[in-house]
Amino acid sequence: MSDLLANLNSPQLQAVTLPPVHALILAGAGSGKTRVLTTRIAWLMSTGQVGPHGVLAVTFTNKAAKEMTARLSSLVPINTRGMWIGTFHGLCNRLLRAHYREAGLPQTFQILDSADQLAMVKRLLKNLNVDDEKYPPRELCHFINAHKEQGVRAAQAEVYDNYTQKRVELYAEYETQCNREGVVDFAELLLRCYELLQRNEPLRKHYQDRFRYILVDEVQDTNRLQYAWLKLLAGGGAVVFAVGDDDQSIYAFRGAEVGNMREFERDYAGDNVIRLEQNYRSHGNILTAANAIIKNNRERLGKNLWTDAGEGEPIRAFEAYSDLDEARFVVEEIRELVRDGIAPTQIALLYRSNAQSRVLENELFTKNVPYKVYGGLRFFERQEIKHALAYLRLLGNPDDDTAFLRVVNFPTRGIGARSLENLQATAHQTNSSLYNAAASLSGKVGQTVGAFIRLIEQLRNETEGLPLPEMVEHVIEKSGLAQHYRTDKEGQDRLENLDELINAAATFIDDEGAIGEGGALVSFLTLASLEAGEHQAGEGQEAVQLMSVHAAKGLEFDVVFITGLEQGLFPHENSINAGKDGLEEERRLMYVAVTRARQRLYVSCAQTRMLHGQTRYCVPSSFLDEIPEQLLLKLNKKAAPFPAFGAFGGGYAEPAPAGGLRVGQTVEHARFGIGVIVSTEGRGDDARVQINFGGSGMKWLALAYAKLTPV
Repeated sequence: MSDLLANLNSPQLQAVTLPPVHALILAGAGSGKTRVLTTRIAWLMSTGQVGPHGVLAVTFTNKAAKEMTARLSSLVPINTRGMWIGTFHGLCNRLLRAHYREAGLPQTFQILDSADQLAMVKRLLKNLNVDDEKYPPRELCHFINAHKEQGVRAAQAEVYDNYTQKRVELYAEYETQCNREGVVDFAELLLRCYELLQRNEPLRKHYQDRFRYILVDEVQDTNRLQYAWLKLLAGGGAVVFAVGDDDQSIYAFRGAEVGNMREFERDYAGDNVIRLEQNYRSHGNILTAANAIIKNNRERLGKNLWTDAGEGEPIRAFEAYSDLDEARFVVEEIRELVRDGIAPTQIALLYRSNAQSRVLENELFTKNVPYKVYGGLRFFERQEIKHALAYLRLLGNPDDDTAFLRVVNFPTRGIGARSLENLQATAHQTNSSLYNAAASLSGKVGQTVGAFIRLIEQLRNETEGLPLPEMVEHVIEKSGLAQHYRTDKEGQDRLENLDELINAAATFIDDEGAIGEGGALVSFLTLASLEAGEHQAGEGQEAVQLMSVHAAKGLEFDVVFITGLEQGLFPHENSINAGKDGLEEERRLMYVAVTRARQRLYVSCAQTRMLHGQTRYCVPSSFLDEIPEQLLLKLNKKAAPFPAFGAFGGGYAEPAPAGGLRVGQTVEHARFGIGVIVSTEGRGDDARVQINFGGSGMKWLALAYAKLTPV
């Protein structure tokens, strides 16, 4: 027993050895929550308080469940194979398999993944002759899943107008079709299991009596239905031990409700709240910054991370002139770190939006630094980018059959697989491309494919002579890609990536111009093909890790770069527009980003960033102002004094015009209000400055007459 409890700190020991009472364990980042959870189970079994069959342990990922099982096997001499340790979906699947008759399911029921569900919804809409532009399939999937995650069937769904009425009717038809085919989607697994236990008292009592101890990992990520499911199983008197961190609740867009933790405190824990605040991951300055940021959120359950590992290095802050300059700075720092002996796999580049990866990927590729995109695709491999490039390829070469097949029915035009098979057979017989063979098709198929051909011809005519960035933007808009992703509630990332493709075209022209045969378009498409090639690090190769902050949760690295810290980007403008709740979720996301770093943390922003192929003038993120000034080491390429740029300070020092004003400085004008100086020109009486006044726009003002007041 002493070995089992050895090396636990005081709060950890208190949590592990609690008597049989409900408890909430507030486990800060890097505080050893998995260790506490598994040791708690091992201690309960080792002291004879419960057997393996009496434990239900729930987590959110299969990886976490496997890690928990492996750790438990190393702590106590038991066979864990029969234990109920798994994800919500995995455990519900297990229960439904055991009681399929009571659940109204066939014994061999199949589970639909998200792609299968989307395919079924598309098939349903087609069979019912429903306009899939008015009722986009992805949006309908989201509507169905969101209702199920709230425990709401179609018959119970609220109707506000005719549009909602139709969606509810489609939800009901979807339920009927799933029941007829004997399939369940992910959301159905949990809802069907909950309903079974709720209505079947003998079965509910059986499991309530069986599971005497229920342990929940990452309770801050539970949605409404998951929490109700837990309460149902705990209703027979089970002791519930929940571990989580409200400061790391970052999945509201998936339905997670951070308020469940406070509800659990009221329903179960009461005064039994234990805070794990000692961090075993990061140095002190990193934790002090994280604490300073997150304390600005309201209604936290509250904790303060600390470490005995010492303060460590200051947080390195860099303000670049542009996003390209930011990427160059980051990659140069990485090369220096690697030369100093830091393993590339211990270096992470984090960004708020996946679209930001393109500039970083390009610079890493250019400087021959191996990298991997964690939990996602490289920029030019992403679905929406490949679709846009396929349209562009057809403008340059209509005989490109691969590009043709990729987008002939995307967005959906009612061109089915059979029609494409006939078209391919015709092309083979006539030894022509699909594009040329389309002219020989007749009937409805000929009309739909003919409409696509006319669209490509129209795009070619409309874009002739346009600069490359405008050509790319026009094709994205007029092809229907932009509208397709606008109607998809989960399409925001894809829209941002398409915007970034326009930026890539603008940057390409600035850097390369129209080089090679075929002009700018052919050269740009060649670059895209090369960048989509096999330059990402191979399996087992040491490589820098690129990922979104959401993907970084649960990971840790020796060195972390948090890039793009600008208002509207991080915090994201959508979250800012959502009010305080949205901003607080963004702040939790920033907290997660900061606490990924063990030894060294970089934070960076840019004064200008490309958006829609145009230069946007940026203001540093408000989160940077929340980091105490004394923690920052402000980096400056020119080793000159930093310009005043809010509380943060900046990277480039421009030559000072008359009056001592500099780029990045915040000033106030009597008529236009507060703005930020974005460029300067001239000296003495001829000096003038360009200022971004936000709502009043960009203004060039002569310093001799402007009467600007530094803020």
